[in-house]
Amino acid sequence: MPKNKGKGGKNRKRGKNEADDEKRELIFKEDGQEYAQVLRMLGNGRCEAMCIDGTKRLCHIRGKMHKKVWIAAGDIVLVGLRDYQDDKADVILKYMSDEARLLKAYGELPENTRLNEGIVGDLDEDDDNNVDDYVEFEDEDIDRI
Repeated sequence: MPKNKGKGGKNRKRGKNEADDEKRELIFKEDGQEYAQVLRMLGNGRCEAMCIDGTKRLCHIRGKMHKKVWIAAGDIVLVGLRDYQDDKADVILKYMSDEARLLKAYGELPENTRLNEGIVGDLDEDDDNNVDDYVEFEDEDIDRI
């Protein structure tokens, strides 16, 4: 049987997520960068995103983020534009939900941009509209069942 030459297994590669709790500085776009909202994930480290300038681009998730920062549809990301390909871009940074709200408050994102606030907010709106969601049985109906 061959001797192990590595420095550990799968858990060592995963590492610890200690940096998630820390607040990081809000990063604004620079020249050659644009804000975008992910439309759908395509697999193989790629996604389709609608940039704030109105262009739909095929975005490549950079290797530093690949399998470390999970991106889903609806997330706000910072993409680096390519000089030689206008229809493709590279994902540089994923904004957390509170950072995306701050960008919208600062006027960096347009007002019509829908941020993923989570499923909980959507359920509260549905509860107000649909009051009669339950079925009421009488004693006779229960006996028949």
